Amino acid sequence: MTSHELDRPAWASLTSRHQAFADGDAKARRYRPSIVPFAASADDSPESLEALGTLLEPGDTAVLLQAGEIRLPASLRAIRRAEGVQMLADGGHAPFEDDRIARRLTPADAEDMLALAALTEPGPFTLRALDIGRFWGVRENGRLVAMAGERMAQPGHVELSGVCTHPEARGRGLARLLSRYVAGRIAHGGDRPYLHAFASNTAAIRLYASIGFILRTTMQVAVIERVDD
Repeated sequence: MTSHELDRPAWASLTSRHQAFADGDAKARRYRPSIVPFAASADDSPESLEALGTLLEPGDTAVLLQAGEIRLPASLRAIRRAEGVQMLADGGHAPFEDDRIARRLTPADAEDMLALAALTEPGPFTLRALDIGRFWGVRENGRLVAMAGERMAQPGHVELSGVCTHPEARGRGLARLLSRYVAGRIAHGGDRPYLHAFASNTAAIRLYASIGFILRTTMQVAVIERVDD
């Protein structure tokens, strides 16, 4: 059993505030693949792990993210593993007052958002990211050069995600500005912001620490696929 609901953030999200976007049952669930590729089992019991395996078709992939060892049934295999961190806001966030730069993004921006994410690789991202969370961005001369938004959501928590900056616009503090802005929006709505980063991304971890995020726990990440029968 887990000691904190954010130990299995996708499971906590898919059984609460994002259950409308879930496929699966009481043992394992996944976001619909067109929205975001995360999946999770309720626990590590054989029944839950087998249920997780049934959510994927042969050749299909999903992403697992949890504290502690990721265990898989025989029907699944990991094609990539990594270590990450989960960080929580330590309080004190307020909405960034100057919104002349940060603009709310809409479905009309989705293609530009996907292109920026593909260029910068902030993590799993799809055209339907706006279905589950709000995003804000910065445009210059019509081009989207930076963005940040929300992804998973649990009672009392919302994940800050999708933070990225175009290579030609880096070094100007846009990632910091938008991270603070989105964290402030989340806090203003009564939730505690949290986020994930790869443990190897020390620059991002330093940035988040500098704006008031503290390490809660290390996380394990695995991209999984179903083994052909």
